[in-house]
Amino acid sequence: MTTENLAPQALIDNVSAFAAHARTATLLRPTAGDPGPRDNSVGGPLLWPTDEPWPVCQAPHVVRKHEKLSDRDRELWEEVDREMKARRQARGGGPYVLTEEEVETQSRIMDGAGVLDRITWERIRTVHEPPAAPVPMVPVLQLHARDVPDLPMPDGTDRLQMLWCPVDHAELPGLPHYWGPNIALRHRVAETVGAILDPPRPDQARDAYLPQPCVLDPVRVVDLPDQDELPEDLVDTADAWAEDRGVEYARLLACLPGWKVGGWPSWHLTDLVPIDCHCGVRMRLMLTLDSGQDPDLNVGRFGELRVFACPADLSHPFRLNIQ
Repeated sequence: MTTENLAPQALIDNVSAFAAHARTATLLRPTAGDPGPRDNSVGGPLLWPTDEPWPVCQAPHVVRKHEKLSDRDRELWEEVDREMKARRQARGGGPYVLTEEEVETQSRIMDGAGVLDRITWERIRTVHEPPAAPVPMVPVLQLHARDVPDLPMPDGTDRLQMLWCPVDHAELPGLPHYWGPNIALRHRVAETVGAILDPPRPDQARDAYLPQPCVLDPVRVVDLPDQDELPEDLVDTADAWAEDRGVEYARLLACLPGWKVGGWPSWHLTDLVPIDCHCGVRMRLMLTLDSGQDPDLNVGRFGELRVFACPADLSHPFRLNIQ
């Protein structure tokens, strides 16, 4: 692992008040490759003992049910559509407007479904259903503690492994408002693993949740918080310092993007969302997984999936957030 001094350190050197808000982070920098089971990797094989069961998912999956409309309901929908377009044309343009009766007709036809496919004439309903059989999780990330000093690890362990169920889940226990893959984390001691398991593969998966194998090139950096997490008097200071150098604080100095261990989370889609452990302690960002690039993942419409851990006790349940 190498260390780079990026722009955040320059701000800290010039404005010492920022030192109290700086965190070190490790950018993982995945690139397409052929990692082995003992390597740091994204989407590579895991160091998994043959006598240890492979993790499976039994949590409810988000399932899209397709229901064919009756011929009569299709005719009614097309009739409503024709009437609506005719009214608009008679007005010489403007918005499409439905009558109260037409709204009631369409509501009855949809019957609570969220989407109507007007090619197949199927209404599509999103439901949560347990899988018919447990689904094997797929490897997402493996890290060696010696190469990632910002990674919190239980005493006596030296590997972190992350797996997920490669389909969508919603409202998992302890994860309100979450929509994405169900995640499992494992810690282990590498030297205790002899023969390595050849894991099972799921029969069904979203391609967007199947990472392409990548090797990692970790580099340690300094990371600063989103402006929502800075004291108000430092926000103007940060903006002025960055503007003098022709950069933006939020783009170059804070919440560094990409696959990352530690550092600060950005809140670019929402306002600050404090994430607290059930013990009352504010949780800290542990992992950031990014969409696109060589792993070719897509979480949250090409966003970031972040894993937060309790700094007081790593055994407490982690929390997930997507931005």
